[in-house]
Amino acid sequence: MFFVYILQSQKDRKYYVGHTSDIDRRMKDHNRGKSKSVRNRGPFQLIYKEPFASRLDAIEREKQIKRYKSGDAFKRLIQQNTFDPIV
Repeated sequence: MFFVYILQSQKDRKYYVGHTSDIDRRMKDHNRGKSKSVRNRGPFQLIYKEPFASRLDAIEREKQIKRYKSGDAFKRLIQQNTFDPIV
């Protein structure tokens, strides 16, 4: 199982979109500063995740979300958060 996820920086409130097969490990990596692209922006809150059966499907969805990252579609996506946040 793979996941596309959206994180929000608690430091600067910006968003990060990614994909992974292990969401718990990836959250720990981000919050420990082990991801170069967001190293000094943590801590992070997981605000959205979406499961996929294949890595290819997850990558395609990640690209789709990144294309509309600052638009209305992105805002609707993060507002439909239906799970308890993980810090």
